[in-house]
Amino acid sequence: MDNRYTRQNRRKYSLKVHIVLVTKYRKQLLKGTIADDVKQKIFDICNSNGWDIIAMETDKDHIHFLINYDTTDRVCDIVKILKQQTAYYLWQKYPDFLSKQYWKKKIFWSDGYFACSIGGISSATIQKYIESQG
Repeated sequence: MDNRYTRQNRRKYSLKVHIVLVTKYRKQLLKGTIADDVKQKIFDICNSNGWDIIAMETDKDHIHFLINYDTTDRVCDIVKILKQQTAYYLWQKYPDFLSKQYWKKKIFWSDGYFACSIGGISSATIQKYIESQG
């Protein structure tokens, strides 16, 4: 049995994307408990949506993760859900701290993101790169 591919209904696929989210104004907020909370929240969101996290690591002002996703999902929707739900969660948990960092509520991430399908590169190579962050 070939474990490199997911089989579902009449589909056989392997979709993996490397995503990087950056904090607004590149503020170095992804440290300590905030970094742990962001990673846990992303893990929970991915689990509830059927996305598998292969690797995830934070640096001071950004987070890298490699996920396996379904053919019915779009990367832009995945990013939107992750950014919205993590920002909301962090503002619920750290309102005093974040209000000193940002003048506008519910902001945490920059407007853009980086996404790259891993195509010909092995997921092990990307996983090692992500795990070396921080």
